[in-house]
Amino acid sequence: MQKITPTLWFDHQAEEAVHFYLDIFKDAKILDVVRYGEGAPLPKDTVLTIKFTMAGQEFVALNGGPVYNFTPAISFVIDCETQEEVDYYWDKLLAGGGQESQCAWLTDKYGLSWQVVPQALIRYLSDADQEKSQRVMMAMFQMKKIIIADLDKAYAGN
Repeated sequence: MQKITPTLWFDHQAEEAVHFYLDIFKDAKILDVVRYGEGAPLPKDTVLTIKFTMAGQEFVALNGGPVYNFTPAISFVIDCETQEEVDYYWDKLLAGGGQESQCAWLTDKYGLSWQVVPQALIRYLSDADQEKSQRVMMAMFQMKKIIIADLDKAYAGN
């Protein structure tokens, strides 16, 4: 059992959003659904909460009304091994109205912030050779989606 479970507050799109994430993360699945009853703030049988897993992490999606919105102050990092994996998550999470940001960040169509980060970026930024890591950092600052080949060139000094 997971000790801490992030809860994602949606206005009314919790069920739609969960199915969006289920299509992206192939190991994702719904664990439990609780629906509003009579006299609740949303119509009877509307989803109140959906407990689901995504990439081995449990989440709860809540239809809580228009009281709160997501901000980039909280984001989810997707650790990627290859450019193909970066491209896959980047494209899928932007689908339907998401927005690109800088340095591996994007916001999906529900307003949730994500960082799609190749392991190469972390490895290069952590390099003991500060000149190499600084070149990689400067290259990253020029990117929205991270392109590993461009990081490789910056790291090599090309």
